[in-house]
Amino acid sequence: MALALASLRLCLVTDRGLARGRSVIDLALAAARGGATMVQLREKAATTRAFVEAARALKAALAPLGVPLIVNDRLDIALAVDADGLHVGQSDMPVAEARRLMGPDKVVGLSIEAIEQATRPDAEAADYLGVGPIYAQQTKRDAAVPLGLDGLARIRGLTRKPIVAIGGLTPENSAPALAAGADGLAVVSAIVAADDPEAAARGFMALFG
Repeated sequence: MALALASLRLCLVTDRGLARGRSVIDLALAAARGGATMVQLREKAATTRAFVEAARALKAALAPLGVPLIVNDRLDIALAVDADGLHVGQSDMPVAEARRLMGPDKVVGLSIEAIEQATRPDAEAADYLGVGPIYAQQTKRDAAVPLGLDGLARIRGLTRKPIVAIGGLTPENSAPALAAGADGLAVVSAIVAADDPEAAARGFMALFG
C-alpha cells in the first residue's frame, strides 16, 4: 500500500512501562491532538487476549481522528482487529509473507538496525523503513548499537523507501535526523513519559513547519 508521507511524520510508539499509570488510549489521543499522524501499538508483555482488546479499543478511538493504527510484531493481532498495518523486525515474519496475509490495502513497515539491511529483499518489499536507533536510548533493552546521523544518511542514500527515524529522539535533537534524510519520526519515551503528551507531540510536529 502506498503510504502518504504526511501519515509518517510523527508515529507514537506505545510503551505501558513508561506510561506512569495512564491508559494507552488516553496517551494516544493526547498525542493525536498534538499532531501525531500514526500510532504503533507495542505490547511486549500482554497476553494475546489483552493485546486484542487493547488494539480493538485503540483502533476505535483513533478512527474518528483519521489516525492509522499499526500493530507491532503480531500479525495475528493486526488481522484480528483489522489494523491499518503491521510493523515487523528483522527476526519476525518476512515482509512479503506478512503482506500476503495482511492484504494489499494494509501497510507493512520494517525495522532497519544496520546499514546492510536496507538493501535486502525485505526492505524493498516494505512500505516504509523504521531506521534506528539513531541515538542512544533506554526504552528498548535489546536495542542495537546507535546508527547515528551518519548511518541514517548512508541508509537514505541506499533506498527510496520512506524512512521513519527512531531511537532517543527529542524535539531538540530530531531536526538533524530529518536533515539526514528521515521523512518522519517514531517516538516512544519523549511522548509516552512526558508530563503533557499533547504538548510533547506538538513540539515534534513543529519541526515540520
